[in-house]
Amino acid sequence: MAAKPIYRVVFHQQGEVWELYAREIFQSDLWGFIEVEEFVFEDASKLVVDPTADKLRRTFEGVSRSYLPLNAIVRIDEVEREGPPRAVKSEGRVTEFPRSFAPPSPPER
Repeated sequence: MAAKPIYRVVFHQQGEVWELYAREIFQSDLWGFIEVEEFVFEDASKLVVDPTADKLRRTFEGVSRSYLPLNAIVRIDEVEREGPPRAVKSEGRVTEFPRSFAPPSPPER
């Protein structure tokens, strides 16, 4: 049986760019969101612990599903194995394109 794929999700979060790994990603029933489930973190019993990876592990501890807004997503990749989660300061000059998140109007009858 083939192993479940692992996805690397890179997104903007309050002035930082976060990189997480998850096994399930799909479009949400909530309009304008992506659902991310089954977060994958490296073994926490290592001798050297990266503070940013530990911060993200604690942030998502106990979270079974997260809803990420589409305009916050930078990239989603299917990868062979997980890597260390990261949170780095966003220093780029590229701004997110502003868009309205009002759902489309239903057709008139």
